[in-house]
Amino acid sequence: MIQVIYRKLTSNIFRFGFVILLTFTTTLSAQEGDSAKGKSLFNANCAACHTLDKKMTGPALRNVEQRLADDEGLDREWLYAWVKNSAGMIKSGDAYANKIYNEYGGAAMTAFPQLSNEDIDNILAYTAEEKKAPAPVSGSETITQTTATTGGVSNEIILGALAILFILLAAGLFLVNKTLRRFASAQGIEVEEDSKSTPLWKAFIKNQFLMLVTAIFFLLASAYFAFGYFMQIGIDQGYQPVQEIHYSHKIHAGDNGIDCKYCHSSARTSKTSGIPSLNVCMNCHKSIYEVSPETATEEYSKEFYDGEIQKLYAAAGWSDEEQKYVNEGTPVKWTRIHNLPDFVYFNHSQHVTVAGVECQTCHGPVEEMEIMYQHAPLTMGWCIECHRTTNINVKDNAYYTKIHEQLTKKYGVDKLTVAMQGGLECGKCHY
Repeated sequence: MIQVIYRKLTSNIFRFGFVILLTFTTTLSAQEGDSAKGKSLFNANCAACHTLDKKMTGPALRNVEQRLADDEGLDREWLYAWVKNSAGMIKSGDAYANKIYNEYGGAAMTAFPQLSNEDIDNILAYTAEEKKAPAPVSGSETITQTTATTGGVSNEIILGALAILFILLAAGLFLVNKTLRRFASAQGIEVEEDSKSTPLWKAFIKNQFLMLVTAIFFLLASAYFAFGYFMQIGIDQGYQPVQEIHYSHKIHAGDNGIDCKYCHSSARTSKTSGIPSLNVCMNCHKSIYEVSPETATEEYSKEFYDGEIQKLYAAAGWSDEEQKYVNEGTPVKWTRIHNLPDFVYFNHSQHVTVAGVECQTCHGPVEEMEIMYQHAPLTMGWCIECHRTTNINVKDNAYYTKIHEQLTKKYGVDKLTVAMQGGLECGKCHY
């Protein structure tokens, strides 16, 4: 009998090949990464300096792994080392690391040693996604037009039905009158026409009492409307000017939750709330050069908002392509909305910092305003009513301890309003 030495060789080869295939597949799967997780990691760690398709503080990262492999011959291991310790790569003399460092003005990338290789794989999977085409917006315009047309047709039908009803009523009255006259004629009844009756307006003029009452009524009504007209002078409630650059409080204060006092920082310490400088805007908009498609509405498209950001860049002297200031820019001519008379004193810090009054108390729901407008009348009566009804927060405030004891005895109440502490005195608000 011939002994077969390698009788298990074939099965061993298959087993070994299966192990290699499984290992390769697992490695490939690990390298591909999870783009959904990568998007979250990208937004949390990379989005401050990078976007996928546009150069910002750092280069654009769409297909960065493929581009580095094709242009520089760098693999994923190089990316692991760069992300986790870019400064170390630069000091080691790595050619491409120093090239990027010098190209971006000597600004080293922040190191992310906390990111694992799997995290970086996920980020690279997100950067490798194909760019999605913007969704068409023509459908929303069609829906808007259809809705408006439907509303117009509905109103026209109602008005037309009312007009027909009145015509039928007038025709019915005419026919009733004609029928009654024919009936009277058939019965031999003569309808007398009183041609000598006095017209109503002549009878009214001859009645002195009615003339006196009417004169008094018109005088009082004229005085009432004249008083109301003059009382509205200087009251600009609802004033909503168009600004040189469109600024949406709804997007900034509402959708993004930016605190009012981040932009109007002087409201904490000054009489006025102040107009934010363009540098405050550029703190964010150096990196935010466009809005997301979800931000667009039927009235304001994404292209409109992106165009307003470009106006901001022009005013600030910022070059989006070069990612630096290239000139001094031009001042923005903002139109003031809330404007008190010169003889009225109002201190923002006293209300915002000391009293803790919310901005919305006077300015309305700014987080819902696409275009800012004057919400409150800002009249003297409006301010006085607030002072009469607003309680002072005296809890854990040593400044009010003695005053609280004295005034609670004087007024016999447990809570103090602004009016009780002199909030109705003329000198508090008028020079």
